[in-house]
Amino acid sequence: DGKGGLKPFVFYHGHNGSGVGVAKNKGLAKSLAEQGYLLIAPDGPMLRYRNREMRGWPARVQGEIKRSDRNDVKFTEAVLRDVAQRFELNLDDTVISGFSSGGSMAWHFSCYSTMQVAGVMPVAGALRRPHPDNGVKQADGSIARTCPGGPRKVVHIHGFKDRQVPLEGRGSAEWHQGDVFATLDVQRRTNQCNSRPDIVETEGRFWCRSFTKCDSGQAVQMCLHPGGHGMPQGWLETGLDGLKTLSN
Repeated sequence: DGKGGLKPFVFYHGHNGSGVGVAKNKGLAKSLAEQGYLLIAPDGPMLRYRNREMRGWPARVQGEIKRSDRNDVKFTEAVLRDVAQRFELNLDDTVISGFSSGGSMAWHFSCYSTMQVAGVMPVAGALRRPHPDNGVKQADGSIARTCPGGPRKVVHIHGFKDRQVPLEGRGSAEWHQGDVFATLDVQRRTNQCNSRPDIVETEGRFWCRSFTKCDSGQAVQMCLHPGGHGMPQGWLETGLDGLKTLSN
């Protein structure tokens, strides 16, 4: 409106997409602007995939076989600091989101960045393996898994029929997309939430399970829709509403 400052909304593009492609999505930019957000669309690094060069997001702690030399968490933090300085934005109001490969990057940023943000809203992407471990062994010999970045308020959106990024995860060459339920378990452990949902809603297009009784004060919500690998109508409103209304 020319008066109040907009809130930053980072959206990571999907596999073989680009920041320019996201910025050209006039519907997304308009919907965000109407709700007081500024769309920020960073470019993923160039990756080699099946003998082709394309943009994507490794979105994982990389082992011996690296897909990119760029630290995308640090890159995103630098982008946010630059935008905030040029447009006088409050980074504490930032929402991190993305679709598919970009949804996995949203999870990766959430888990490994220590930057304070208002919430994270991944769509059709999960935390890729290897999952974080803090080196603490449990009684059964397993490793305690929590996010180094600390607690976050998260609303995860996923299609029940998704076969491209299935809820159970799937292997792809030397890496694994990761399991959505295991991803949510990592976040609940990090947020110190109950292991069972406190609110279950099954009316309307989205079926949501909310974990609100969390010692960290940061809630976690998963919303499923009956579609496949896509961004269904109402995803943005559902996600933003969840981030606004969920409380401990």
